[in-house]
Amino acid sequence: MAGVSNPFDDDDVNPFANNASASPAPSSKLAPLPHEPYDRSATVDIPLGSGSMKDLKAKEKELQAKEAELKRKEQELKRREEAISKVGVILEEKNWPPFFPLIHHDIPNDIPIHLQTMQYIAFTTLLGIVVCLVWNVIAVSVGWINGSDPSLWFLAVIYLISGVPGAYVMWYRPLYRATRTDSALKFGWFLVCYSFHIGFCVFAAVAPPIIFRGQSLTGILPAIQILTWSGFVAIFYLIGFAFFTVESLVSIWVIQQVYMYFRGSGKAAEMKRQAMLAAL
Repeated sequence: MAGVSNPFDDDDVNPFANNASASPAPSSKLAPLPHEPYDRSATVDIPLGSGSMKDLKAKEKELQAKEAELKRKEQELKRREEAISKVGVILEEKNWPPFFPLIHHDIPNDIPIHLQTMQYIAFTTLLGIVVCLVWNVIAVSVGWINGSDPSLWFLAVIYLISGVPGAYVMWYRPLYRATRTDSALKFGWFLVCYSFHIGFCVFAAVAPPIIFRGQSLTGILPAIQILTWSGFVAIFYLIGFAFFTVESLVSIWVIQQVYMYFRGSGKAAEMKRQAMLAAL
């Protein structure tokens, strides 16, 4: 087919080609841009806003004000403590018993070392009277269950609820403060009140038939009397008698030691001088 023309022949006109003769084609290569200089040692300043600077200064002033207030309060507290110590008032923090603090009791830190043994044994007698009176209630309750007079139980409860706090207030706390502050008047008060304590313990150990035939206290005489009709109840009364007897003996030792210290340290003479000055 010689007469058919080739559409891809070079002689043919390219329909997509522009008129080359009309205008020259632009250059396909562009000149590169020059490199900008970079200084590695240059620092970039990021300015903080004026609001953030004001906040920092305000917080700094607030912290300084709080610190000054704490120092002022600390100095005031020290000044008050010094004034109280000069007057002779002792701050006492309740710390005993540990599970339910009711009183302040810290013999190792409050009492001089040469008086600590005496104070510990005196504290033992305080716990001892608590045991005696609690057991007294138990024994009288057992007697009531086995047919004794119910009025005895009420008397035993009265002994307990009045005797325990009374013992602490009347003689143990005065002794604690006397050994702590070395006060002659407090020593004298202890000796008087502790003498009544010993008298009560001796009376309870015997329990003569004065009030309700003496059976409101677990002494030896009620125990012998109850033994005639109930050996079981009598055992409780005999145990109470042993408790009151031991309490009496230990208490006698304590008052002897306190009295010896009271006389030997010159507290008796000092107490006489104070009494004479008070009388004048």
